[in-house]
Amino acid sequence: MTNEPKILKNKIFLYLTEFFAGMSVMAVELGASRLLAPYFSSSQIVWTIIIGTIMIAMALGNIYGGRSADKNPDPGRLYRRILIAAVWIGAIPVLGKYIVLGISALLIFSVSSHFLIVAAFAACMVIFVFPLFLLGTVTPSLAKYSVGNLEESGKTVGNLGAFNTIGSIIGTFVPTFVTIPAVGTSVTFLIFAAILLALGIIYFASAGKGKGKMAVSSLCFALCCVTGTSGSFAFWEDRLTYEGESVYNYLQVKESDRSVVLSTNVLFGVQSIYMKNQGLTGMYYDYCLAAPLMCGKEAPQDCSVLILGMGTGTYATQCRKYFGEMDIEGVEIDEKITHLAREYFFLPGDVPVTTYDGRAFLNAVEKKYDVIMVDAYQDITIPFQMSSVEFFTMVKEHLTENGVMVVNMNMRGSGEGNINQYLADTISSVFGEVYTVDVTGSTNRELFASDNPAMLANLEQAAKALPDENLYAMMEKTAENLVPYEKGTCILTDDRAPVELLGMRVIDELIGGEVAYYKDVYEKEGIGGLLEAF
Repeated sequence: MTNEPKILKNKIFLYLTEFFAGMSVMAVELGASRLLAPYFSSSQIVWTIIIGTIMIAMALGNIYGGRSADKNPDPGRLYRRILIAAVWIGAIPVLGKYIVLGISALLIFSVSSHFLIVAAFAACMVIFVFPLFLLGTVTPSLAKYSVGNLEESGKTVGNLGAFNTIGSIIGTFVPTFVTIPAVGTSVTFLIFAAILLALGIIYFASAGKGKGKMAVSSLCFALCCVTGTSGSFAFWEDRLTYEGESVYNYLQVKESDRSVVLSTNVLFGVQSIYMKNQGLTGMYYDYCLAAPLMCGKEAPQDCSVLILGMGTGTYATQCRKYFGEMDIEGVEIDEKITHLAREYFFLPGDVPVTTYDGRAFLNAVEKKYDVIMVDAYQDITIPFQMSSVEFFTMVKEHLTENGVMVVNMNMRGSGEGNINQYLADTISSVFGEVYTVDVTGSTNRELFASDNPAMLANLEQAAKALPDENLYAMMEKTAENLVPYEKGTCILTDDRAPVELLGMRVIDELIGGEVAYYKDVYEKEGIGGLLEAF
């Protein structure tokens, strides 16, 4: 390194390189979770895959970087790799979503089980492993370039490690609390790609070489900036009223002549809906309207209602429409969803919403309610702390004597050991009366639980007094299809609640049912037949 650029003489630039490399690795990791969430959910399984693949990339990068530096201790080789990593990361907003969907389309016809794991792992390997492998070469390479003598080797390596760690800490907080909520995932990738690009350009400019590398990488990055911020996660949607991101979720609002709907972190599906004609939703919310009628109150509007997982307030809006000025409050962990509820879904201003975790809220208040709705389960993303015996015991303690809990279980599976069986068995170990009803035309199942043996009789009696014919018909249908649940032994606890794995089994079953026809066409007629079938 006798001809090393002046910028490396005092090692400050090397330490800054370590700092920004560590920051970028963590930023890309967090960005990966947001890129994958709309397609694979944001469950612990997906996080495990992301962390695992990134650790693989970093380990391989460490090995290669150390060997490469020993063989040819030229800093230019490292900064060339940093330029390549910068361009690759900058291209993720442009190509990432198409790669995810392409991999999913290929695997869905060949993978019969654990589709979520396989598809998410394959997407991570293709999109993220290479640039993070390149960034993994930074630390061993810099150690080679920085250590001047053995007497200071420990100090130098320690300083490099400290700069990397501090950068990683900042790279953890900045995307989560600053860039992703403010400018989105795509721009976050571009910001950190720009930092890496600047490191490479500064080095080569100082060294007086690499003009071609700087020009090509800058041009590629500029193209990524132009094309990477204009797309949408849901690029198949041509008319979204709103698309954005919060600390917790990818969010999209879509409006039609009939309704306004919210989708969060899912490829398809509806999490909340507002009916412009003020009628029934045609979704599980209609079945849940039975809960206030089960309490035995003189009038449904006398019930106090707590909604854990408020969303945009569909259930609150429907209760107010059909039962009058009920005392309703909600808990929603994502404050941005609450803002959307006020802006697009006409959530009444006098319905308070607390920004908090549902279980933590119950732990902090003493008030009792006649109805508590638990609607915090989203595809495979089921908060384990809101699925256990301890949680449902806490819910029961916050119900009045004849109070009713209603739970939306949104992945109805079959066979032994599915997630809904575990949830229902767990609830049955806490409540004396448990009934379930399957929602027509969906995979949802609604569960009603109470210690009041007259809850079903109360529903049938209260339904007769309903003035709205459509609601009366809905309640009659609900009562006729309610099935008493037979208590089992599949119990979830705070210590053991494998909700992601249980949910994944149901997802495999649902996917298998949806694509069975197309798989058959593909096996018999190949790609041509499949294209014709679509």
